[in-house]
Amino acid sequence: MHVGEQYHKFIQTSPRDQAVRDRFLKMALDLLPEGADVLDFGAGTGIDAKTYAANGHLTFVYEPSAAMGEYLAQHCRDEIARKTVIATAPPLTCKVQGVTANFAVLNHFEDHTSLFEDLSHVVHQGGFVLASMLNPYYLGDVRYGWWRANVMNLVRHGRYAISSESRIHRFAPRVVARAALPYFRLERLSPRGLGLATDLYMFLLFRRV
Repeated sequence: MHVGEQYHKFIQTSPRDQAVRDRFLKMALDLLPEGADVLDFGAGTGIDAKTYAANGHLTFVYEPSAAMGEYLAQHCRDEIARKTVIATAPPLTCKVQGVTANFAVLNHFEDHTSLFEDLSHVVHQGGFVLASMLNPYYLGDVRYGWWRANVMNLVRHGRYAISSESRIHRFAPRVVARAALPYFRLERLSPRGLGLATDLYMFLLFRRV
């Protein structure tokens, strides 16, 4: 598993990952009003945070991995010095218009109920949480034994976990939407229909109610 500088170099040179990031950032920036504050939750090495700051958004970053956080401090050193990127830690006390969680950050959680409750204290009413999550219906994963072993768990329960060092969880959108209630409602899912079979990542937009 790539971390820190190794992760940063890998994901910056992956055309597929760059295309996902570009779509995610466009969606996030379109959602953010001019000058609105944002929390980059699971900020990694600060690639997205640097973009938000460059577009005039005060950006709070939360990254639990020490290796990722160290490289974030290096990658965003100018923004941190100017206080346009600000590191934060639980309990989260910032108040923002939007929270973004890119590249499967939420797939590291076994259950999202308490997370959405915590985020409800961070996001202004009418604000949003935008997450890119691993798509459990992606047909490219059918070739793997772990997918075939869990297909019935997905059908019956809408979720499953993969036995690995990171223990990544896969969720049907309805499961995450249910966990977000009553604080957030699922406003948009992308892709839909056949796209759910062909895209590795799905984007879920939750609106604070």
